[in-house]
Amino acid sequence: MPMSRLIVFILTPQTVMLDVTGPLQAFHEATDPATGDRAYRTVLASSHGGPVMTDTGIPLDTIAVADLDPDEIHTLIAAGSDETLNATRDRHLIGWLEKHRSTVSRIGSVCIGAFILGAAGLLDGRSCVTHWRWCQRLQDMFPQSHVASDPIYVHDGPVWTSAGVTTGIDMAVAMIEQDLGREAALAVARSLIVFIRRPGGQSQFSLPLEHQARDSTGRFDGLHGWITQHLHTRLSVEDLAEQAGMSPRNFSRSYKSATGQSPARSIELMRLEAARTALEQTQKRISQISVTCGFGDDERMRRCFIKHLGVAPSDYRERFRRA
Repeated sequence: MPMSRLIVFILTPQTVMLDVTGPLQAFHEATDPATGDRAYRTVLASSHGGPVMTDTGIPLDTIAVADLDPDEIHTLIAAGSDETLNATRDRHLIGWLEKHRSTVSRIGSVCIGAFILGAAGLLDGRSCVTHWRWCQRLQDMFPQSHVASDPIYVHDGPVWTSAGVTTGIDMAVAMIEQDLGREAALAVARSLIVFIRRPGGQSQFSLPLEHQARDSTGRFDGLHGWITQHLHTRLSVEDLAEQAGMSPRNFSRSYKSATGQSPARSIELMRLEAARTALEQTQKRISQISVTCGFGDDERMRRCFIKHLGVAPSDYRERFRRA
């Protein structure tokens, strides 16, 4: 293997700039522990070469994939773009990936660049991830893959996928750790002022109630509005059924059929969302928030946060509090 490992970034029209420059900077910072030399060299490539316009309006110069020597590539990373789904129909690019998929030692993607890997058959039978907004679409388009919705990045054999935008940096740091060891990766993380392993998953950044606490027909929207005003109360199934004008048994069955989840889970998520908002936007004490949102005490709220977000309420507040 050459002293410096070749990292190739695949760009497509309207590539998200940070999908490229974030992990590229991480690889640039890495040095070989044995020699102190740069551990990687990087190349930008595209289907036919030439300038590729990024989403920022700044073009990046690339070489054509046909001009790459697959035997020299250590890691190939497909960046996401505003037109990634169009790129999945680029037979020249996808054909090149299909032809050389077994030659390249490691293949990865940033954000919705995962769709390019999927189009080349690289996700078949593998666990993978993409931006939380696109996880279901990825699973639908490539049903032989196993899409996880929460991880920051997923490593399944030689194929790596990362969740979205800045998570490309997390993935790059993990790749550096695999290649050069923990100390080298830690040095890069310190230089970039990032976690060597970011706590929690994507759910810290998504809005679970946006797609989990509203039924498609709107049948229980009125009830959900009422619940948000009464989160501090006990909210038993009997209370909810009475508010909905139904018997408890019929209510539980109808609610799960309409929303895909039990009333208890919906209330838990609503309490979580209310607590998140309070932590972000108010100065209220955590103990006060736990009561007003219906958790009862700090420990119950902490367990709920760990379960769904992977972080404690105090850590969440530090990361997401409005300035």
